[in-house]
Amino acid sequence: MKASPAKAPVIMVHGAFCAGWAFESFRQPFEAAGHSVLTPDLRGHGDGAPSSAVIGVSTSDYVREVVELVRSQPRPPVLIGHSMGGLVCAMAAAKIPVAGLAMLAPSPPWGIAGGSLEEAGSAMALYALGPFWAQAVEPDRGVAKLYSLDRMGEAEGRQAARRMRAESGRALFETLNWWLDPFMTTSVSPGAIKAPVFAAVGERDLINPPSTVRQTAAKFGCTPRVFPGMSHWLIGEPGWEGVAEACLDWIGGAAVKAA
Repeated sequence: MKASPAKAPVIMVHGAFCAGWAFESFRQPFEAAGHSVLTPDLRGHGDGAPSSAVIGVSTSDYVREVVELVRSQPRPPVLIGHSMGGLVCAMAAAKIPVAGLAMLAPSPPWGIAGGSLEEAGSAMALYALGPFWAQAVEPDRGVAKLYSLDRMGEAEGRQAARRMRAESGRALFETLNWWLDPFMTTSVSPGAIKAPVFAAVGERDLINPPSTVRQTAAKFGCTPRVFPGMSHWLIGEPGWEGVAEACLDWIGGAAVKAA
């Protein structure tokens, strides 16, 4: 279906170790509904980019890229971010007017502490790499299959894991070890986001579990939608169509009315 000028543009922002390809299926219902959809590759994540391209890149650099993309749109878009992309979108929405913000299994902003062993383990495991904040961190595809792609079919999970790319150690430090970040890079002030906010999380998500996402959603004035039986890869694991439908229903209501 051709994009309708009456529909808000949609910008989908990927999470750590990924790129715009992560939304290949998820974007389709939005385009079918008449939205123009952009799925940018954040800095250093595009095909052919060397791992070194992400060294020293901050989440604030990702935010600037999203803000510039928002400015380029004919009208305020809806931001949809997955995992760390959800945090990046929240940071961007605090800086520039958008029609709506949808956070899918979002990483929490500065000040929200996770309470699970898996979250603590993710934050501490990186220290085995040494000064990881100054490095490009290669994806651990085995860990991805266990915790992020765990409900994907074997072939689909392998394909997604193969496409993962190096991530900025600095961005991971700012996201996972925020309490050690003197610049409070991922801080978002309550009330800074004026747009309607939607949040979703999988019931079985161990990376950003429901208890943490509830805190993140509450900070931004909403209650998350918890999808029974789903894990972290809300944008592609079985059941993703229901997540997309929930986002579209929300866009058709509060988000567009506020645009």
